[in-house]
Amino acid sequence: MTGITEDEVLHRIENNVSWITLNRPEAMNAVTWDQRERVIALLAEASADPAVRAVVVTATGKGFCAGADLRGGPAGGERVAGDVARMIRLGAQRLITAVLDCEKPVLAAVNGTAAGIGAHLALACDLVIAAEPARFIEVFVRRGLVPDGGGAYLLPRLVGPQKAKELMFFGDAVPAAEAERLGLVNRVVAAEELEATARAWAERLAQGPTRALAMTKQLVNASLDGDRAASLAAEATAQEINMTTADANEGVASFVERRTPKYLGR
Repeated sequence: MTGITEDEVLHRIENNVSWITLNRPEAMNAVTWDQRERVIALLAEASADPAVRAVVVTATGKGFCAGADLRGGPAGGERVAGDVARMIRLGAQRLITAVLDCEKPVLAAVNGTAAGIGAHLALACDLVIAAEPARFIEVFVRRGLVPDGGGAYLLPRLVGPQKAKELMFFGDAVPAAEAERLGLVNRVVAAEELEATARAWAERLAQGPTRALAMTKQLVNASLDGDRAASLAAEATAQEINMTTADANEGVASFVERRTPKYLGR
């Protein structure tokens, strides 16, 4: 990966959980082109690796991700019509899509400020735990920009269109407690409890029926994009496929035998 040092995105796998940690605390973890590519690759690897059954995205220092740091991206010449749209499609949108399409549940552990694409990176995750000092900022309007990275797709689905417009039109910082009240995050914890809480949630997910979780994620993510008939058809298809998995058979057998199921992710 050109231009990136190994410690700018830390990665480890523990107890079937892939931990992806942005590690540029001096820049509030503003994400570079190379970091973005590394995160996308790690999410793809998590989807393909049966040993990985959940993912945590987090960061070091006081910031989760202060937005995009475009320094170090591919060199370009004179800008022509279409360049910006292409950059967004291949950049911010690919990052958010990688989270949404990851076949394992992805949990964000938001340690501090999440602004711009950093906020959207967190909000694209399936579950969000925020430390008390965390803030979420739709910073684009402060720079005279249109939100990118799927913000206009994600926010209305989380808080409704009018609240989404308020957040995007004013660009005010939303403290963690308010974000929880609005439905942007699932849980707010003390800063010193963030990692332990994220680990407990992620390892619980990693012990679940992995393929069923993947299809549940897909159904929920698609539910607001199609009509009722399409959603019900997708649900029936997902059930048909899932009933061929070992975990589904284990779940039914454990119910009949009145014991705790032991899921293997297959």
